[in-house]
Amino acid sequence: MVGKSGFIERNLKYIFPLPAIIFVIILMIFPVCYTLFISFTDWTLTSGRAMRFAGFDSYLKVLTDTRFHAAILRTFLFTFGAVAIEAVLGTIIALILNREFRLKNLLKFFLLLPLVVTPVAIGIVFNLFYDPTIGFLNYVLHTLTLPQSGWVSEAATVLPSLMLVDVWQWTPMIALIVLAGLSGLSTEPFESAMVDGASGRQTFFRITLPMIMPTVLTAIVLRAVDALKTYDIIYAMTKGGPGYSSETLNILAYKLSFEYFEMGRSSAVLVFLFVIVLIFSLGVMGARKKFEL
Repeated sequence: MVGKSGFIERNLKYIFPLPAIIFVIILMIFPVCYTLFISFTDWTLTSGRAMRFAGFDSYLKVLTDTRFHAAILRTFLFTFGAVAIEAVLGTIIALILNREFRLKNLLKFFLLLPLVVTPVAIGIVFNLFYDPTIGFLNYVLHTLTLPQSGWVSEAATVLPSLMLVDVWQWTPMIALIVLAGLSGLSTEPFESAMVDGASGRQTFFRITLPMIMPTVLTAIVLRAVDALKTYDIIYAMTKGGPGYSSETLNILAYKLSFEYFEMGRSSAVLVFLFVIVLIFSLGVMGARKKFEL
């Protein structure tokens, strides 16, 4: 008994995190490995055949599919368009909230509201706003005698309309992250700049922005990784339509799985998405380290 208790005490640093490690393996690593395995098969649920190894056939079919190429382009357009706007607006809001003024806490409260609303509910509400006939936005445009839009019902405007929803929901997250970075900055560089007579513009671009850039890049990584795999908002609002005009990689993978039942091709699409997210994350984190230096 003494030997067993001594062994446990010596290995507590491994025993305590073990349940969490097992949970992560089951919840995250196993699905990734299983998806990778399926991507090397020709598994089609409606074929009546058993799953069989097919090598890189699913990858070749995906790579030669123009629908996949268009989905990659839409995924990047949606991600970089939405995240770029969110990063700029979020930083501006954080700079405003970093000052002392009345009703600051109330503004923070309203800033948090979009983050706690479920994506499906957001999609339903914004679909009402975007409705071409009874929607609030077209009513405002009509009142101002401006040209009305089809918003999510037109191929030309559906992606910008979805970006607007994403910006509304996730700009507060970037603002809060940047605000946390601003509140942790040392005051000494700003005091020195004030003594040297630096203008507000010079202080921002030469001191504030370089100092918070690692925080901003961290927020961009977190948001971009999530935006690259956005599914719920797009499916709730357009289901990838009209036609394929808002079909991103996640929507394409869903349709291949649960509409066409081609699990091999769907898994190959998801593997490509995983690689894209990984490469992007490593690239931005590398840029973050340069700013830290």
